[in-house]
Order: sequence, then structure tokens, then C-alpha cells
Amino acid sequence: MASSPSKHHISHSLNGFTTPAKRTKLSFISDSEIQSEFSHHDQTIARINNGSFGSCPQSVISAQQNLQLQFLRQPDNFYFNTLKPSILHSRSLIKSLVNAHSVDEISLVDNATTAAAIVLQNCAWGFNEGRFSKGDVAVMLHYAYGSVKKSVQAYVTRAGGEVIEVHLPFPVASKEEIVSEFRKALARGKENGKKKVRLAVIDHVTSMPSVVIPVKELVKICREEGVDQVFVDAAHGIGCVDVDVRDIGADFYTSNLHKWFFCPPSVAFLYCRKRGEEGKGGDLHHPVVSHEYGNGLAVESAWIGTRDYSAQLVVPAVLEFINRFEGGIEGIKKRNHEKVVEMGEMLVKAWGTNLGSPPEMCASMIMVGLPACLGISNDPDTLKLRSHLREHFQVEVPIYFRAPVDGEVDSITGYARISHQVYNKVEDYYRFRDAVNQLVSDGFTCASLSN
Repeated sequence: MASSPSKHHISHSLNGFTTPAKRTKLSFISDSEIQSEFSHHDQTIARINNGSFGSCPQSVISAQQNLQLQFLRQPDNFYFNTLKPSILHSRSLIKSLVNAHSVDEISLVDNATTAAAIVLQNCAWGFNEGRFSKGDVAVMLHYAYGSVKKSVQAYVTRAGGEVIEVHLPFPVASKEEIVSEFRKALARGKENGKKKVRLAVIDHVTSMPSVVIPVKELVKICREEGVDQVFVDAAHGIGCVDVDVRDIGADFYTSNLHKWFFCPPSVAFLYCRKRGEEGKGGDLHHPVVSHEYGNGLAVESAWIGTRDYSAQLVVPAVLEFINRFEGGIEGIKKRNHEKVVEMGEMLVKAWGTNLGSPPEMCASMIMVGLPACLGISNDPDTLKLRSHLREHFQVEVPIYFRAPVDGEVDSITGYARISHQVYNKVEDYYRFRDAVNQLVSDGFTCASLSN
């Protein structure tokens, strides 16, 4: 069967303008070809945890190794004649994929944590330079990624800012619950009119527990409530959910490319909405200062000293891989979502539990309740159980502890976050199902595991 060219079959000149490429017909990738592309995975493991570290196909690994050898063969030539135009080409491709207005709005960095440091460093300067008042507020979700929480503490709290967390329910029943709690947090941030909310940090897809957040609605609320700047942390964004940065409307948006976009570790993009020379937050800098300092964030990020930049240069190879699939990246996202929901519903039916959110509030990951009799009573239990599943059943899956609400009896306190990516097979999820059923049958509890 032949596919029609994806909308991403475009060529990009180095100044950021795009022109239609010559259309060619490609055969859809076969199941055996998919398995060959990921044959370097440990075939003994049911790897249903793409969300943590992503996955990189063999064709992209080969392209990366070729780039690494080019550098090692003649590093001076690579630095002066290849590196900058190649990074610009990758940025141009990402610009089109996420619908940025200009390639100047796209910087490539190591990961979403680096992007968060860039944005939060800028916020800290607002306090240090007197543009913000002591006690002004940054709002973030309670489910924000751990390193981002630490970054907020390191940059904002230390500079004199106050942090307000939006406490979200879990399991979550509807996006309205999230919107309601977010409005309450913004109201606390502006209490008595003495403070201003300088920054809102909003996840697009929370990590643990994993829930798709209604970012567009929350950004709109921020604009209505006079929040200075909005930063969307979408570590799981591109390749997992729809990403249209102009439609979302945030000032900053970051997404890893190595989680759901098939790049090797470690690369992410940071979108910074262009607002003119006088715009707020325009003076952004990479936290690693090199000789490119002052030439704009994108240029600063493209050289932070001698290191391996190959992960930033393989975006064209990644798009070649993605466009071998029916529907390109849109088709992959749709099929991953449908399969992870199907597998999640199969598991909760087998165990008599429930999902952590409605299917429409998950993307390529979903939270699956584990039987209460496993006795998951704290965060250390989740790590011990995860190790037990890996070592004794060859299942790799992260587990989340949900503290019981007062008055709850025999409630579900453990949820597994299952992922689906193109390499996964239904047998991976059956192995997980059977492993948990075996534990229940054996009368296993987490209390039996040693520290």
C-alpha cells in the first residue's frame, strides 16, 4: 500500500522560509520493519514506560552516529561549516511543526528542565532588578515535575517570590475540576490586591499522575486575570498531544524531542513568543554562558561549549522515520491514544479497578488503578513494587502512590502509568496483567518487600 505525502514533507531553506518539496510515494512501514527499528531494545522486557525516557529508532541512531563521526573526523570543519546551519534547519522544522510565527522563536536545548531554568532564571532577575516586588507570586500545578518544582524553589523562592501550588484532584473526572482549582489558586495569588502573579507554570501533560491539562483554557484565564507570563511545561508534548503554540497562546512552551518524537537523548525545544524589543521577558539567556552571550537565546543555546550536539541535528532523520507511518505524526498520536486506552480498560476490567482519568484526558499514557490488596501505602512502596515487577516479571512500568482521603476504606492507593508507543505489542500489557494477577493470587503485599 502506498501513502500520500504527509503535511510535513516540506523543505526548509536556512533562513527559515519553507517551500514545497518534491512529492514522492512511500510504502507504509510494516510491523516487521518497526520491530527491526527497535531491535536494540531488551526483548526480554515488557517496556510499557515510553514516557520516562522515550525511544529512538535504529535509522535515527545511525544518522546520529554519522554526525558524531563527522565531528570527530574534522571538528573544525564541522564547527565552522556544519553545526550552525544544521541546528537552524532543525529549528526551522520544529517551527513548522508547532506553528510558531518565526524560527527566531525556537531554541534547541538539552531538555525541558534546561528550558525551565531559562524561563525561571528570567523571573528571578525580575525580583533582583526590582521589576517585581518581594512576595509577588508564581503559580504552578501541584503535579508539576519534581525538577521543575526544585527549579522554582532555586530561582523564584530564593529571589523573594512566593509560590502557590494548584492542588488538583486525582482521580480526575473532568477538565472543569482543573479549571476550577486553577482559578482558586490565581485568586489566592492576588489576595487583597497586594501581590501580583508574575508567572504561571502549567503542564500540558503531567508526568505522575499523568493527565492532559486544558492548557488553552488555563492560558486564557491567565490573560483575563493579568498574569504577567505563562510558561507551559510540555515535557511530553510534541508527538504525544497536539501542539500549536500560537493557538495555545503562552509566552513560553517547551517540549522534549526525545520522549515522544523519536530523537535520541537529549534534546528539547523552547518556544519564546516574540513580543518586540520592549516586550516583557525578552532578555532571555541560556544559563551556561559562552562566547555567544548576547546574540539571542537561540544562538546562545546553539553553542554552550564543546559537547555532542548530534541529538539536535537528527530532526530531519526523525521526520523521515515518522512519515513512513500512515498519517505521519498525527496518525501515530491517534493510534497510540486509542491503544493505550484499550489496554488501560483491559487492565482495570481484569483487576476490578478504575482509570485515573476519562480517556479524553489522556494522550499516549494512562493511569491504571492497581488492586488495593497489594498494600501500597507510601512512595517507597511504589519503587519497591516497580523493582519487583522488573526483576521477577520483566515488566517495566512506573507506579504512583495516591494517599487515601479521610474516611476511605480499601481505596485504590496505587496507579500504574502505562504508555503506548509504536513498538509496543499487546503481549506487553498481558504480561503486566498476568504479573499482577499472580501477585494477588499469592497474597502478596508491599509490606513483604525489603527496603
